[in-house]
Amino acid sequence: MELENYFLFLSEDDIRIKGHRIGIDNVLFYFKEGYTPEEIRGLYPDLSLEKIYATITYYLQNQSEIDAYLLRINNWKETHYQEALKHPSPQREKMKQIKQQRKNALKV
Repeated sequence: MELENYFLFLSEDDIRIKGHRIGIDNVLFYFKEGYTPEEIRGLYPDLSLEKIYATITYYLQNQSEIDAYLLRINNWKETHYQEALKHPSPQREKMKQIKQQRKNALKV
């Protein structure tokens, strides 16, 4: 089986593991942090070791291309995080108020 058969290439910036909503970036984040495939499986018990190894092998065979992909994803996440800080959702504002009210109640 070709490695590409383990993945869904939804777009240039969205590669998922077939049968899951998990992106290869999730598995590769932990792999690059030094986690073993077995430890990654502990974090994602629905993923088979076969799929985890396929993801790692695909990365190692296409490292420069996948590193560029991971960089784009990290940049996208950071951009959206910064935007969320500038323009918090109504739910986030409500939670902030509740947190502040609880903090004030403890001071009394």
